[in-house]
Amino acid sequence: MKKHFVSISLSIIIAFFGLILFSCSSKKKSISAENAISNKGLEIYILMGQSNMAGRGPLIPEDSIIKNKNVLMFTKDLKWVAAKNPLHFDKPGVTAVGPGLSFGLAMQEAHKSAIIGLVPTAVGGTAINSWTVGGYDKATKKYPWDDAEKRIIEAMKYGTIKGVLWHQGESDSKAENAAVYLPKLEDLIKRVRKLVGNDKLPFVVGQLGRYNPSYDNINKETAKLPALVPFTAIATSEGLTDKGDNTHFDRSSAIIFGQRFAKQMIELQKVN
Repeated sequence: MKKHFVSISLSIIIAFFGLILFSCSSKKKSISAENAISNKGLEIYILMGQSNMAGRGPLIPEDSIIKNKNVLMFTKDLKWVAAKNPLHFDKPGVTAVGPGLSFGLAMQEAHKSAIIGLVPTAVGGTAINSWTVGGYDKATKKYPWDDAEKRIIEAMKYGTIKGVLWHQGESDSKAENAAVYLPKLEDLIKRVRKLVGNDKLPFVVGQLGRYNPSYDNINKETAKLPALVPFTAIATSEGLTDKGDNTHFDRSSAIIFGQRFAKQMIELQKVN
């Protein structure tokens, strides 16, 4: 009887301390994003390019729901908030679903202890020449590279830049522009890596949609990148579809594309 009583008492004590530990763990988890911001603990990814990175896939009601509080986005006002579509703000009222959020969710799923920070910098309609130092885009009256540089510098105060996603080239898809595209992209990669102080920073380039034949001019050029620049990879656009305008990925394709970006990023990080 006494032994049985001792056994029950031990079980109660163990359960009690287990409850305390669980409570502490839950509390820690609930404020982990806030702690990561305060302690420079974010794992940060830069989203760069033009409209298909910014996102033009149609929004639906569920986009207002926060899917993972450990995936954050850097707002236009340089604040970290829980991420949801649209991430970008280049063209208010037009910007919608792109690959960025599904990428962030996939990265957090792969690294469950990480707090992911997404930094939107894409500007719809921009040619790669707009992404040079001082480059200006007349249509949006923006300086894509200069603006991105400022946002990256500010974002680095809160963590470590872990990689870059690039999707751009529709505006450069004419044969004569595509022929001189690759050196410009290489230069941009060098600038980003120098800016963040990491010459091995993973850089994933997304193929342009295969639904537009002229986009193959750029895809043929970017396919050469991994052999020329270390720690770069290509996210395939195979099977992805447009939203009916022969230019922009539809909602489901944008989401799948983000997951493909994540797969390539994870592979680059394994060898980095």
